[in-house]
Formats: sequence, structure tokens, C-alpha cells
Amino acid sequence: MTRQILVTSALPYANGPIHIGHLVEYIQTDIWVRYQRLAGNRCVYICADDTHGTAIMIRAKKEGRSEEELIADMSGQHQRDFDGFHVEFDHYGSTHSEENRGQCHFIWKALRENGLVTEKLIEQLYDPEAETFLADRFVRGTCPVSGHKDQPGDNCVCGATYSPTELIDPVSTLSGATPEIRSAVHLFVQLEKLREFLSDWIENGDALQKETANYLKGYFLAEDKELRDWDISRPAPYFGFEIPDSPGNYWYVWFDAPIGYISSTEQWCKLNGESFDDWWRSESTEIHHFIGKDITYFHTLFWPGMLHTAGYQLPTKVHIHGFLNVDGEKMSKSKGTLITAETYLKHAEPDFLRYYYATKLTPRVEDLDLGIQEFVDKVNSDLVGKVVNLASRVGKFAGLTGLSETYPDDGAFRKGSRGGQRDRTGL
Repeated sequence: MTRQILVTSALPYANGPIHIGHLVEYIQTDIWVRYQRLAGNRCVYICADDTHGTAIMIRAKKEGRSEEELIADMSGQHQRDFDGFHVEFDHYGSTHSEENRGQCHFIWKALRENGLVTEKLIEQLYDPEAETFLADRFVRGTCPVSGHKDQPGDNCVCGATYSPTELIDPVSTLSGATPEIRSAVHLFVQLEKLREFLSDWIENGDALQKETANYLKGYFLAEDKELRDWDISRPAPYFGFEIPDSPGNYWYVWFDAPIGYISSTEQWCKLNGESFDDWWRSESTEIHHFIGKDITYFHTLFWPGMLHTAGYQLPTKVHIHGFLNVDGEKMSKSKGTLITAETYLKHAEPDFLRYYYATKLTPRVEDLDLGIQEFVDKVNSDLVGKVVNLASRVGKFAGLTGLSETYPDDGAFRKGSRGGQRDRTGL
């Protein structure tokens, strides 16, 4: 029986270029989608740029252009880089769209009607030099739980989540100033009211890898712990969608970003004459999300809670992968190991990296290491030594049997420059 499958990758943020760490996920997803299609299943691959937040607003101001101009430029760059690595989306949208605004309104109304929204006067970090409230990503400090240094304002590599005001020795990444604490009204979603649903979804479903399910049950859903309310608003100034029933407040980027999966599907449906309900309100459609382990919390607690409340289909599977290290260490600009997609494509074939990642990825939530020498050896041994050698032998055999016009000679497989002919293996 043919399966109908909707697939998404995490939405890349519009404030920076695609790099080889990001590509782990998109290449993994693209390979999975290609396999499903070869198996005869109907598989639609959706993605979009994540475009809202303080980072976009500040960068646009520094560059002297509008936020809309900035995100349009970045979308073009992102799609160019994905195309360069043969990552083929059925639709690539943007969270700054009328479809996304409409979906945000719809889900927000459902949350309100179900009594899940509350307001609180909270203390928030404010940069006195940049004259703006600081989004979580613009604060770095020491984790209050594990003591790890240089952690962002909302979560730590140890898995802990917290408020930016709980960071030890916080510093604004915008100006380097020590933030001040100021009070402002924020809106929250009361996740604890969804505990029974979330516990059942995680305990009795098959959407998560075993280690992820056990982590959530032991860390967030343990009987002696209460799910924290989720802060989903930010006060002006902020680039995003203003909350209709709370003037002066905007939906935090982590509220409207995953909704981009839905709105981009809606756009694809409009362009292709498809029924939206067949994809997001039908039990016959499988929904598969591919994400990195750093955003597990958002996709396995907040996101299913939002979908459930709004009456949308829940994820069939959330495929979670680890980080990319280079030669056993975290990627680093100073060490030259944080390589953009654009830079890589100037020096090597995209299929080399696609093949390498394919040989390293596993079903588990494990970090992947890009060993430079191992990468070179795998390309020379597996792709050149085996695949190209096989093609060369087949080509010679074809020539001897009079089939040389059907099969290219071995020279066609050796043209590896960006301007020459390339064997697009589709790995």
C-alpha cells in the first residue's frame, strides 16, 4: 500500500548562511525522502526560512535595509546552497507570510479557548547600550544547573532549560554590556495542563527514539516535576507578528517558527491544487520531522501540545540527530572548521560530503565526526577506488560490445570541476 508522507527539516534561521553542520540534517532528510519515493511512496518535502526575532531586526538596522529585504536576500542564498548540495524541496517558504500569520492566529485562538494562556509580569534582560530587550540567543552566561560556561539564554548543552535572568554572569552578545533586569508583561502557555496528553503520547506512541522518550519522561515528565509555563511573547520592538489580543506584544520566534511547517504546506497545497486537510488533518498521512538534538524540547513538548490543541495531526516520527564535530572538536571559526556551504562548493564535490554523511549517520541521537583525513580516505577508497573503477570497467566492456554510445567512457566520471560534467549519484 502506498504511503502518503509529509517530511520537514528544521527551518534554517535567516540571520546567517548554511554551513556544513546544518547540512547534516538536510542531506539526511533528502536521502530519506529519495528512498521513500524509490519505494513507491508519495513523499512531499517541505521547508522554509525562519525569519522573525530580534537578531533579524538588529542586523537589518545595522545594514541599513528593511527586515523584508534582508530575509528575501537570505532566502535566496539558502536555496542556492541547498540546490548546490542537491537537496530538493517540494516547497520552500518563509515564516514571514500571510499563511503563517493566519495559522498563528488559528492556533493561538485554540490555545486561548482551551484556557492554556496566562499573563505574568516578569523580569527580563535589557541591553542599555543597544536599547532593546534581549532575546535568549543574545545572552550568554554560565548555566545555573551544570555550571557550563558561555551558554545561551534559554537552554544549556546539559539539557537544562531556564530563564535568561537565571544565567550566572550574563553578557549581551550585541554590545558586550552587562544586561539590566526590567519588568514587562509576557504571555505564557501552561504546558502542565497538557501533561496527561504529552505523557501518553510519549509513553505509548512510537514517534520518538527510545533514548529521547526516556530522557523526556525522566527529566521533564517525572512525577515530582511540573512542566514550566512556556513564554511565547516578546514586547516591542520586535520583528514578527503582533499578537491580536495583546497589542504591543509579539509572538516569540519559537512560537511561529514550527507553525511554518504547516503554513508552507498550505502554500504548497494552493500551488498544486491539493487539499490542506489531507495533509495536516488526516490520519492517513504520516508526518516526519528531522531535527537536531538541541531543539528536542521544542519539538517533543511544545509542538505536539500546540498541534493537539488545534486539532492538527501529530508527528508520526521525530528523527533526531546529534551535532557535527570536526576532527573530534566542536566546529570553530577561529580554527577554520566552521565551513559554509558556499565555501565548500568552491573546493569539493557535493556528493563527496553527501556520501560521507550517509556512511556516518545512525538511527540514534549521536554526534557525527567529520574527520578530515577519514573524509579524504573514504572519497578516494569508496568513490574513486570502487565506484569510479566499476564505472570505468563497465565503460570499457560496453565499448568492446558495441554499446559505447549508450555508456560514457571512464573520462566522463573523472570530470570533477564545478564547471565540468558531474556524476550526480543522488547519494
